Amino acid sequence: MRTITFFNNKGGVGKTTTVYHVAWMLSQLGIKTIAVDLDPQSNLTSMFLTSERLEEIFENDLKITILDSITPVVSGEPYIPIHIEQITENLGLIIGNLSLSVFEDKLSKAWLECLGSDIYSFKITSIFNTIINDAAKQQNAEIVLIDVGPNLGAINRAVTISSDYIIMPVASDLFSLQGIKNLGITLNNWKKDWQDRIDRKPPILNFEIPKGKELPIGYIIMQYTVKESRPVKSYLRWANRIPSVYSEYVLKNNSTVQIVEDDKNCIGLLKHYHSLAPMSMEAHKPMFLIKPADGAIGAHLFAVQKCYDDFEALTKKIFSICQ
Repeated sequence: MRTITFFNNKGGVGKTTTVYHVAWMLSQLGIKTIAVDLDPQSNLTSMFLTSERLEEIFENDLKITILDSITPVVSGEPYIPIHIEQITENLGLIIGNLSLSVFEDKLSKAWLECLGSDIYSFKITSIFNTIINDAAKQQNAEIVLIDVGPNLGAINRAVTISSDYIIMPVASDLFSLQGIKNLGITLNNWKKDWQDRIDRKPPILNFEIPKGKELPIGYIIMQYTVKESRPVKSYLRWANRIPSVYSEYVLKNNSTVQIVEDDKNCIGLLKHYHSLAPMSMEAHKPMFLIKPADGAIGAHLFAVQKCYDDFEALTKKIFSICQ
């Protein structure tokens, strides 16, 4: 099982949409996959589930969200196995919860108290690792994809140390470059700090703690515009600065790559699919599975097939890298 977190502390770059579509494509390819919504905004959950199902869960207070497996552990009670919402035979969802943000303070306190070898604090800090392992075992999943919020808070810290790989969806602009810098510095600090805590863990634990081996494996440039099959100059102005910034701040080495398309750390460039996006939202299915009955007629059908090809190539590349 491999855990991949999609993370950028700059919002609005299409991170959640990417997780959604990659999860669906993995399912299409016959790969057992779990999508985990750990963004307190719960946008990934709302993409997967209909409004009727969301109302059923939250209006009736069904105890099947991510928070319902966290709360008992925080209260000192036994862990309750996570609920997995079945989307397809090969795809399951761990449902998000808007109240997840209240868990930030508990995680922050636990992070500090791990330095004192406190067993309870290690258990709290390891909760996402526990949930991920439980879900993967339930589903016999090969891949777990995690969507997190655009911040550098305690939840995201606990998630990243529980991840095998980190992918950064980025836009081609000034603020995304700053986001790469911030995230690169922070990820390296979190990794180092968790290794320090691992050295202080109690000698006997009845639960597994995160290994803290998270590996950044590259970035995806989102919503670029093409002209004659190549990105336009306004995008390239910023995009061609990404290789050196990513290499310096995330990988801690120097890069001589001057063109983003030549950068081995660039996993893919995803175009803006314009009118397919609202069709996808209304149909509650990925853009590449939209049918004429969903409104995809004429030129839209060509765009749907192109979208399928793009995400199939991207997903296969991610899967091959994360071996």
